[in-house]
Amino acid sequence: MQTFADVFQQIRAGYVEEVPDSQLFEHAVRGMLEGLDPHSVYLTKEDYSDLQTTTDGEFSGLGIEIDRQGNYIQVISPIDGSPAAEAGLQSGDIILKLNDISVKGLSINEAIEIMRGPIGSPIDLEIGRPGETQPLEITVIRDTIKVASVRGREITPGIGYLRIAQFQRNTGEEAKAAIAKLVQGQTLTGLVLDLRNNPGGVLGASVGVSEVFLDGGLVVYTEGRHRNSEEQYKALSGDLLEGAPMVVLINGGSASASEIVAGALQDRGRAVVMGTQSFGKGSVQTVLPVSETRAVKLTTALYFTPSGRSIQAEGIIPDIIVERAKVTSMEGRRTKEADLRGRLDNADDEPSDRESSSESDALLQLREDDNQLYEAVTLLRGVHLLTERIANLARKTPSVPPEPPSALESTTDDTKAPAADIDTE
Repeated sequence: MQTFADVFQQIRAGYVEEVPDSQLFEHAVRGMLEGLDPHSVYLTKEDYSDLQTTTDGEFSGLGIEIDRQGNYIQVISPIDGSPAAEAGLQSGDIILKLNDISVKGLSINEAIEIMRGPIGSPIDLEIGRPGETQPLEITVIRDTIKVASVRGREITPGIGYLRIAQFQRNTGEEAKAAIAKLVQGQTLTGLVLDLRNNPGGVLGASVGVSEVFLDGGLVVYTEGRHRNSEEQYKALSGDLLEGAPMVVLINGGSASASEIVAGALQDRGRAVVMGTQSFGKGSVQTVLPVSETRAVKLTTALYFTPSGRSIQAEGIIPDIIVERAKVTSMEGRRTKEADLRGRLDNADDEPSDRESSSESDALLQLREDDNQLYEAVTLLRGVHLLTERIANLARKTPSVPPEPPSALESTTDDTKAPAADIDTE
């Protein structure tokens, strides 16, 4: 403390320009917190107001979740429907410049201050993107960000799709309402829960979403030094899908609360996790007031999945790795038996109904647009098909197996020709 006081006095007495004591003090506090980890920050009155509006689901800005990457700023993920998403910013982009101002060495708060501005005003970003040899120039128009945290729809008959863009205070209730709407008048045979590019949010909301799919039990627990940091969060009973198979989609933009949900459903054997490894933010931040208008957002705990895994700097590893890719069919048009002149017709009196089970144009388009979602839907369709066939076979199979035919009765027309003479090509 004496060293701090000495340095403080030297700056007051000798710095080239006079700096108010209050400003020096704020600089010192910010530096103290930034030296701890990327998520511990000092909150001014304006910062705290922004935090409140973000968790409530509406704020102004570009619509991106950012973090420090070396000397620069990395985009964790753009928010669905935000100006940043519409301008083409992607998870993993590195922000090099903001309006010709280099972000090298800037703090997160300093970068945010530059990105703020009047609604409708443009900001130019110079972006470094993996795989690109030259920086990209992207202009984003600032706007009010209204985050629709949950969207649901039926993606193919019997298979639902639930997209969660961010975890806000009411996201759990929104998820329950969306699932109730999907199951209204039908029984879902599967669900895809899309958490890709979800930067996280409110811890309690992740528990609320998890209990939509879990019939009670542990979702996540936290450990730390703060007196309120050791907690266990459990789901209330009531799986709204009644055990229907699930696939959870994640990627490198899935962080924090989205990792809690994915980890809980994976550990509890409730869902198959598919995609790519998540971001790895396994820490909990608590807002601790230091005055009536100021507070610190301090990392107070680490969270752990039900099996005891820490996700910090590790992330959730999918059960099935599927990278985002452009899929092009190589099958093409091939001649089949039905195309040959003089072919024998099928012996069945009724035409096969297998054609009706082939992929629809919508699914083929989905394969072109989003191969990860297509693979998730394909997995759920396969599980349902196999389950249905096993059930049908069980109904058709007699309880007492028939007597095996005698040696004389087992002769068929196929025995008239030696096996070596049969053309199987």
